[in-house]
Amino acid sequence: MARWKLTIEYDGRPFNGWQSQKDNSGVQDYLHKAIIDFSKEDVKIHTAGRTDSGVHAKGQVSHFDLIRTTNANELREALNSHLKPNPIAVIEVSEVNNDFHARFSAIKRHYKYGIINRRAPLTFDKGKYWRVGKKLNSESMIKASKYLIGFHDFTTFRSSHCQSKSPSKTIDEIKIEQLDNEIIICVSAKSFLHNQVRSIVGSLKLVGEGKWEPKKIKEILDKKDRTLCGPVAPAEGLCLEKVDYD
Repeated sequence: MARWKLTIEYDGRPFNGWQSQKDNSGVQDYLHKAIIDFSKEDVKIHTAGRTDSGVHAKGQVSHFDLIRTTNANELREALNSHLKPNPIAVIEVSEVNNDFHARFSAIKRHYKYGIINRRAPLTFDKGKYWRVGKKLNSESMIKASKYLIGFHDFTTFRSSHCQSKSPSKTIDEIKIEQLDNEIIICVSAKSFLHNQVRSIVGSLKLVGEGKWEPKKIKEILDKKDRTLCGPVAPAEGLCLEKVDYD
């Protein structure tokens, strides 16, 4: 039996998140069916992180064990063939040691959130960015984001449905860059709370609009009160970019 690691890309719009659903509408359901169609084996899929409905991925990572003898190239091509016409692609396949685990072996996860800052509606970028019509001050957003770096109790930025045992997490980096009307927010950490990145982005947007001063982020963080968080940013702007392993 061999253990296979997959790097997966998908457009999250047609799916009810990553996780398997009763109506088979999760990305995991489509991948599971593709594996069965190829191998005739009912495997258990383990994944680096569960993305919500509408959230995209360029570097989602999963692993599973397979009895059937195959190779990385055959497995990648077969899965992609069975995944058609769904907007899911297996980008890379590699055989890994049995001690590798897509979730527990991960040392860092990288998310990117994209904002298009303009009045006009989106056409080409619709469904992949959050359009914000009011002018944003990205420098103020950068200043505010620095209060979130490091180890904190992130109760304020945690979904009420979050199943994590602790609200305390360490954010390693928040990088905000603006090019013309595009603002990209990259957040890196070993692990995240449910809706943590989108909650942070929604609050930073209020800073960018001038509704909040940058220091307001520290104030609401310290109060550990979910009701003080800004509106959660929509799922469409969020993408799981990469997962790091040793």
